[in-house]
Amino acid sequence: MKLVTAIIKPFKLEEVRASLDSIGVTGMTMTEVKGFGRQKGHTELYRGAEYTIDFLPKIKIEIAISDDLVEQVKTAIIEVASSGKIGDGKIFITPIEEVIRIRTGETNEEAL
Repeated sequence: MKLVTAIIKPFKLEEVRASLDSIGVTGMTMTEVKGFGRQKGHTELYRGAEYTIDFLPKIKIEIAISDDLVEQVKTAIIEVASSGKIGDGKIFITPIEEVIRIRTGETNEEAL
């Protein structure tokens, strides 16, 4: 089992969700986050004053999946979230040691 964590631009969320749904991903967790990478934020003008915006709004998606879905999930996220410009985001894939469904007590693959 793997945990796929994707950081994407906010306006790409619905497209990514629909793409993951089409390949059989049954659930995910979404969090509104702020951050920066190489993009390093940007400057904005407000009432004549210049402000530096260091942390940009992003969406963090977390998906627990079986090992056999990893490549499909990676491909689906990259195809939809990529614009070819800086700030498109990142995907992190980490192993999951154990999963337990609280309601039923099911574990691991059955709990996904």
